[in-house]
Amino acid sequence: MMDWLPGGAGRRSLWVALMTLVLAVLITLVWLAGRYEASQVQAELERDTADAVNELRTQLSRHVQAIQGVQAAQPNAAQWQQEMLSLLREHRDWLRVEWRDKAQNLRNQADSPLRSPVFERNPRSDMLNETLQSCLRARRLSGPAYSSTYFLPQVDGLGFEVMELCLPYVHAGELMGFTVVTYGLQELLQERLGKSFGRRNELSFTEPDGTRLAISGTQRRGLRVFTAQQLVDLPGNTLVLRMDGRRGEPDLFPNVLTALVTGMSIALVTVMILLAKDSRRRLKAERELAEALAFRKAMEDSLVTGLRARDLEGRITYVNPAFCQMVGLDAEVLTGRNAPMPYWPPEMVDEYKQRQAIRLAGNVPPREGFESVFMRQDGTRFPVLIIEAPLISVQGQQTGWMGAVIDISEQRRIEELSRASQERLQATARLATVGEMASLLSHELNQPLAAIASYANGSLNLLKDPQAVPQTLDDVHMALRRIAEQAQRAGRVISSVHDFVRRRDQARESVLPQALIDAIAPLVNLQARKLNVKVHFRVEAKLPWVVCDRTMVEQVLLNLCRNGMQAMDVPECRERVLVLQVKRFAAHSETGWLEFSVTDVGVGIAEEVAQKLFTPFFTTKPEGMGLGLSLCRTVVEQHGGHLDFEPLQPKGTVFRFTLPGDTQGTKGVDALLLDKIKA
Repeated sequence: MMDWLPGGAGRRSLWVALMTLVLAVLITLVWLAGRYEASQVQAELERDTADAVNELRTQLSRHVQAIQGVQAAQPNAAQWQQEMLSLLREHRDWLRVEWRDKAQNLRNQADSPLRSPVFERNPRSDMLNETLQSCLRARRLSGPAYSSTYFLPQVDGLGFEVMELCLPYVHAGELMGFTVVTYGLQELLQERLGKSFGRRNELSFTEPDGTRLAISGTQRRGLRVFTAQQLVDLPGNTLVLRMDGRRGEPDLFPNVLTALVTGMSIALVTVMILLAKDSRRRLKAERELAEALAFRKAMEDSLVTGLRARDLEGRITYVNPAFCQMVGLDAEVLTGRNAPMPYWPPEMVDEYKQRQAIRLAGNVPPREGFESVFMRQDGTRFPVLIIEAPLISVQGQQTGWMGAVIDISEQRRIEELSRASQERLQATARLATVGEMASLLSHELNQPLAAIASYANGSLNLLKDPQAVPQTLDDVHMALRRIAEQAQRAGRVISSVHDFVRRRDQARESVLPQALIDAIAPLVNLQARKLNVKVHFRVEAKLPWVVCDRTMVEQVLLNLCRNGMQAMDVPECRERVLVLQVKRFAAHSETGWLEFSVTDVGVGIAEEVAQKLFTPFFTTKPEGMGLGLSLCRTVVEQHGGHLDFEPLQPKGTVFRFTLPGDTQGTKGVDALLLDKIKA
């Protein structure tokens, strides 16, 4: 108790305690004052940086206005050159100005007269990638666009970073071309910011990772460095302006012992004021932070997309309610878990581990995402679409991966329903096509049956003569062979329809075009003699083999030839000529495609008829069924070709269709030789 009484050891202890308290308060006050002064210096530097960014944007906007003024005058090449040289003398940060047309072709150019041309070492054509990209953005934005910065080597072995401005030139609402200005980043700092902000500070343009692209300003040593950064957000490009201010540390108060009371009073009041202000700022920041957190929480809770965050070691650090609901597990169960995850199907654990290892090794996933399969708590599987991106902290460092997980079960169900619906529609369409083909058989089989009847009647007439000579028997043998050929043709027609009904692949083979022509020539000539038509067969030499269903293609050729001859069966058509031609398809001659054409000199096709010519059951013939051309187009399109027609001047019509060729010509050889032997 005596130690705390006045005098003696108690007084000394009290004095020591009071001095210690006062010294601690003074040290605290001095430290707080230093921190406050440093914060003021930092705030001033940040204001200067913001002002510098605004000043830079204002100067660049004036440059755009100056160029637009030249464009508005619509100068010719000489006037444009003179105007741009004047602007280049005024703006030292302009290295080159180009006038390009809307196809990016160079029409005129002007280099800065204040320095040697910047594209002496590297041709301008090697540095056009960024220019083209910025002009595409300018065209899309209908305004100025800036390119990304790139390094431009010089003849002295050095170089510097440049940036390009592309401004579209629009006259009367039509794009006429582009004006491209090449900026030097070093000159841009010196000319636009160096005089006003570079006296006390060091200015620089930097990459997001801190790499400096250009530096300007005072570089004093021995003082503390205060740094501020601001984004220069330009259309099409974003730069980082860094300002380093070198300032002296705040000094201690002079004559502390003589001004102790005054200093303490002022310091205490100042500290109280600062504490009050800081408390208000802190409370405001806490309120804003709480509101931001509440807003983010409400937004994440309302999402239907699952969110999942993982650290660099693959552990789950965050999941939102949508993800928990998706997999049927609570956030407490998922947070902190590493592979294998509880929502991975057991049979896919090894595959998912390997995929996660690849991801954690730094391989960036595709931007469009990838599909996977997750498992709910009850064991049911469901497909998901995962879109992942690196998770970057405020320091610019990657701390993990953020993934968006979308349940695509409903999408797959809808796709399956759509596929089933499409199959039903295709089946219905095929049944309708079968009906058309069945109706078409009634007149497609008339030709081979009529030929069989003709050959049979001729054979009977020849056999009535009991004194038949060997030559007559040879004619009978020839007629019987023709009957067998026509019977086989009729059988192939029916077999093709049968295969089509059962959805089998068409029996395609490689056949020489001449063999197709030879197969239908007797029937075409037979009808041509009845209608007094001259038929010309023209086959280009050295054609490749054609890959097709031989029977169906022969039917297409017969239908087109029959239609062409019937189109000429009118009194006003005196010279009746039908041309059946096969040649290489000019548009795809290198791939071996062939073009078949049937040309007549008939009355042609009226415009109103041409619009419905390939419509099923549309016909202009009293006895027709309107199925021939529709089936012909279907057969050709099944082979990958195209059937079309066009009028022939002065009269007539040309029908053309294409078929793929077999350049190797290795299939169908035996069948072709057999046909030649029979003929």
